[in-house]
Amino acid sequence: MIEFDPETLTNPRALRTAFGTYMTGVTVVTTQDARGDPLGFTANSFASVSLDPPLILVCLANTSSNYDTFATTSKFAVNILSEAQIEVSNAFARPVEDRFATAGWQPGPHGAPILDDVSAWFDCSMFNRVEAGDHLILIGAVKAFDHTIAPGLGYARGAYVTPAAEAQALSKRTGLVVSALIEREGRILLQDDGDGRLTIPSTDDVADGANAALNRLIRDSGVQAEPGFIYSVYQDEARKHQHISFLCQAEEGEPKKGVFTDLGTSTLMDIGDPAICTMLERFAAESRIGNFGVYYGNEVSGEVKPLATGG
Repeated sequence: MIEFDPETLTNPRALRTAFGTYMTGVTVVTTQDARGDPLGFTANSFASVSLDPPLILVCLANTSSNYDTFATTSKFAVNILSEAQIEVSNAFARPVEDRFATAGWQPGPHGAPILDDVSAWFDCSMFNRVEAGDHLILIGAVKAFDHTIAPGLGYARGAYVTPAAEAQALSKRTGLVVSALIEREGRILLQDDGDGRLTIPSTDDVADGANAALNRLIRDSGVQAEPGFIYSVYQDEARKHQHISFLCQAEEGEPKKGVFTDLGTSTLMDIGDPAICTMLERFAAESRIGNFGVYYGNEVSGEVKPLATGG
């Protein structure tokens, strides 16, 4: 039987720590005040609510200096920050005089301020407001949106999480193989492995680091894509190397090498490397339910640690 001390519920620090174990994205929520000036705040309490109609929500503390404006505004925008926008997040989280001095912006189609260089944005009309404890829940009806391939900025346990940028910190070790799991609309870029079978773009030329190797794979494929998060890490005992695979999202356009392919049974049977085949089978299954994780282990067995859960 699980034991629980009820007094823990009265400890805000403990509860905040528990909440913080869930990795979220980082957003900046924006609107305009009565004079038309932009204002906004950093929030990671963002969630999708509905596809039909398209609804999202974000939470605003009752103590926020922006409370009165957001409690009465008819529109707001949620800007999903990219990994390169940590300073933007910090600026909108602090009581600075001009938060917009750190970020370019322009009015969205529905009128709320849209920040430059974000991973995605949602321009909304106010659908509903719900008072909930020490926060106000803002529910927005999405009137316009857009997204890019820039990796989103994460936040967990009180710290920023930048999976793509952290690839630069990987040591220049020997025996390392880097591969790119380049995805577009559920299809994966597959190439000839030289023996008449299929594989994903891979290289063992990592003398200048994993990040540089990944960028070369993307460039050589001829598609526009940004390095994404680490999707799989495993030790290939037979080949005596460590394999790190990055999941990357591609834009439109035909690749110079390979073809974007659905991961059906016949396709998977043509994958030459059994370990890569297993990884692609996992990706196909996770894509169907929207839950992704990171695999740790070897080419035969290991475990998948959840990264994020789809709404």
